[in-house]
Amino acid sequence: MKRALVSVSDKSGLVEFVSGLVENGYEIISTGGTKKALEQAGLKPIGISEVTGFPEILDGRVKTLHPKVHGGLLSVRSNPDHMRQIKELGIECIDMVVVNLYPFKETVQKDGVSHEEIIENIDIGGPSMLRSASKNYQSVTVVTDPADYERVLEEIQANGDTTLETREKLAAKVFRTTAQYDAMIADYLTKKTGEEFPEKMTITFDKVQDLRYGENPHQKAAFYKNMQPQYSLANAKQLHGKELSYNNIQDGNAAIEILKDFEGQHAAIGLKHMNPCGVGIGASIDEAWDKCFEADPVSIFGGIVAFNDVVNVSTAEKLSKIFLEIIIAPGFEEGALEILTRKKNIRLMTLDVTQKVHDIFKYTNVNDGLLVQELDQKQISKEDVRCVTNRKPTDEEMEQLLMAWKVVKHVKSNAIVLFKDNMTVGVGAGQMNRVGSAKIAIEQAGEKSKGSVLSSDAFFPYKDTVEAAAAAGVTAIIQPGGSIRDQESVDECNAHNIAMVYTGVRHFKH
Repeated sequence: MKRALVSVSDKSGLVEFVSGLVENGYEIISTGGTKKALEQAGLKPIGISEVTGFPEILDGRVKTLHPKVHGGLLSVRSNPDHMRQIKELGIECIDMVVVNLYPFKETVQKDGVSHEEIIENIDIGGPSMLRSASKNYQSVTVVTDPADYERVLEEIQANGDTTLETREKLAAKVFRTTAQYDAMIADYLTKKTGEEFPEKMTITFDKVQDLRYGENPHQKAAFYKNMQPQYSLANAKQLHGKELSYNNIQDGNAAIEILKDFEGQHAAIGLKHMNPCGVGIGASIDEAWDKCFEADPVSIFGGIVAFNDVVNVSTAEKLSKIFLEIIIAPGFEEGALEILTRKKNIRLMTLDVTQKVHDIFKYTNVNDGLLVQELDQKQISKEDVRCVTNRKPTDEEMEQLLMAWKVVKHVKSNAIVLFKDNMTVGVGAGQMNRVGSAKIAIEQAGEKSKGSVLSSDAFFPYKDTVEAAAAAGVTAIIQPGGSIRDQESVDECNAHNIAMVYTGVRHFKH
């Protein structure tokens, strides 16, 4: 008779699975709450203490950490010496382990949870059994995910046992699971002890979905999310439309990163290829969208839009008249949803904009390496800037400058943004020199550049950007300052009565 050791926190599908094992000749060993649940269902598992000859102790901290358990799991069936030893010691083989772990992640995420409760939810015996069984997958089936119950049972019913291929895949899944589990514990304790950049780093993610392809059709791709629910695209809910693509996710993430900086204001973000093509701020979501669209009605075609307020019917009617890939918002009025879902493929997504950002680090992979840095969450107010020109900005100019500064932070370097009337009117991104970005932004703005303000993500190495701005009719500039040739730009501003302020902060985005 084969033997299965069953001890789970997640009891979904448990009774049906164990019943199937019993019907196929398995003897069941169990522990604690799992044993009670099986008994209540009319099954008759053997208690772990009957196997070990030792009681569960220390409030259940020690129950399966015993040679009669791990000897039964780790003994190599084809090794005569192993089989002789366990026979002499009265140890019986265990052929299957069905274990999932204490809910550490769920415990950490609970409001008001104590450190003591978190520590008690660090599973010791479970990972030990999983690892022992997985090491001996040639003979032992190990199941840690209820999603695998059906496949395992089908193979047993058809063949009397699982296949070696299945056991190997399940063992690999176990080590992924225990690695993630240990990584979560390490992350919690590392943060608690204040280590920002520890000597070893393991980050872990859960799969959201396979993607149709990556950046290009010949590249395979998948989407994973962080363990903690937070303000991110990974936690958005798709209401309608095609599956997201790799590029959709990149763009969606970039759009909501901009939204974060406009908390408390009605904002609409239009985005294309990870750069904002239009940002509008208004007294209502309707006005914000009007400004966003007006900012660049050409580039928004085939782009994505993100709002920090519920989309109403009026806005939905306007949105429905153009081709968009995605619309992200905290919600959609019923009538708005009816209008927008008439388009078969458009992705409509809801995202809770009140969720907190827990992870303060940004991870960027390079070949054979990982770059880790703090997220750029630096904000400034008018009290933080320093005017360096003869003319100071007016109150209206200062308001526009601060909004332009929020936007330029999210534009690929070298970045120049022209802002006017609570909206972007020109965006220059990703050029190899700053004056090149300025010329692109100015050309896009056209006549709207007159009376606009300009923001730059880094200082001006020469006065040429100011010269271009003056010729276009820009009236005020915000930039970090810090070039050895700063005075050239200050003098040029003074010559054209342009107000310029320094932030002392740069926002490079490579």
